[in-house]
Formats: sequence, C-alpha cells, structure tokens
Amino acid sequence: MEDASKPNKIKTVRPETLEFIILYNQLRGRAFNNNSELAEALGFNSASSITEIIKSRQNIDPDKLKIFKEKFGEQLGIRKNSEKPVLQRSEEGIPMYEITATASGVEVYNDINDSLPVGRMNFPGIEECDFALPVWGHSMYPYLENGCWVALKIINDKKILPGEVYYIEWGDYRMYKRLLASDNPEEVIAHSDNVTEMVGGRLKYAPFPIRIDEIKKLCLVKDIHKKHNH
Repeated sequence: MEDASKPNKIKTVRPETLEFIILYNQLRGRAFNNNSELAEALGFNSASSITEIIKSRQNIDPDKLKIFKEKFGEQLGIRKNSEKPVLQRSEEGIPMYEITATASGVEVYNDINDSLPVGRMNFPGIEECDFALPVWGHSMYPYLENGCWVALKIINDKKILPGEVYYIEWGDYRMYKRLLASDNPEEVIAHSDNVTEMVGGRLKYAPFPIRIDEIKKLCLVKDIHKKHNH
C-alpha cells in the first residue's frame, strides 16, 4: 500500500545538462584533471556534485554552465569578441524568422541572416537560445508538429549528442531531424520520428546518412512552443 501512494516521477534531463556532459567529456584531462578540480573552479561544494551530473544526469544550474563556458571558453574555441556574430540581440527575447516550405515539406537553403525577424520570442527557459524558427511538414510528428515554433541553440563545434533533435542546414536544404550515431564516425543518421506514413510500401520519411563536415549549421532544439487551436 505504501508503494501505491508514491507518485511515479520521470526525470527530465534539461538541454543545458546534456550540453555540459558533452563539453565535460571533451575537456576532461585537457582543461581539468579531475572532478575535484572542476568542482572548485565552478564553485561546487564537492566533487560529488559533478559526479551526480555526469553519472546520474542530475540537472545542472544554468548559471554553473555559464561559468563553465566562461572559465574554459578558450579551450572550447569560444571567442568573446567575434568579428561577425551570427545573431545580435538588441531587444528582449530571441528573433523569430519565418520561412516557407516547399511542397515536399523541405525548405531550400537560404541564409537566415539575410532575412528580417517577424517577431521575438521571450519566455523562461530560452535565455541561452539564439533564434526561433517554425516547423514545417510532418516528418518529425508527433515530437514536432507542423506550424509550431522552436527555440534553437547554435552548436558551433558540431558536437552532436546522439538521440537529440536538431535543426540542420545541410546541402541545399534545411530540416529538423533526430540525429543518431552511425557506424561511420564521420557521419550521423538523420532519423524522422514519423514512422507511420508509407509510400509504395516504404517509409515516406526514411532515415539517411549525413556527413558531419557537410552540415552548414547545427542547432539543438531546446524548447517547443506549440500553436494554439482556435
């Protein structure tokens, strides 16, 4: 009876925690030698706090991630004063860019920076995001619905966490895909969540490989703002 009274809790690992884990594995042994050294640098009380994040996926405080990136910015290749920033914010929130999909639901590539924002998105949890784009097509349904808006974080070093959903600009196209690990370390598998639609007995949105060095822009989907039905 006691067990029945306990609610089932599903832990949600926030994107900033996943980003920290990727950067941690990238810099361990190069920027810091052990968890005790890193804990002291970030202001944690003990090394066990780092272990909890890495081993148990305990969510990291966004401020700690910010300190981490500032502390090891040089090793991460983050330039404090970029000659040509990707996006500049002069107002509250992140810029929203409208794009028009083709009949196939895939957008032909064009530089977002050549477009003017149609508005700004501003709500808790997207402070570190760079811009927002709408979703077109049905290849990522039900995770991403056609017409909803997503807040995106640019991943400059192209470090991909397998299983996460990304917005990518690749070849002559732009698309949302769940990127999976490939047997070839130079590639990732672009997977579509919609596995129900079939054409001629085959998946309409079949997975396919993409060379990592051919990805022009890689952005992690960090938040989803679904459209309202009126």
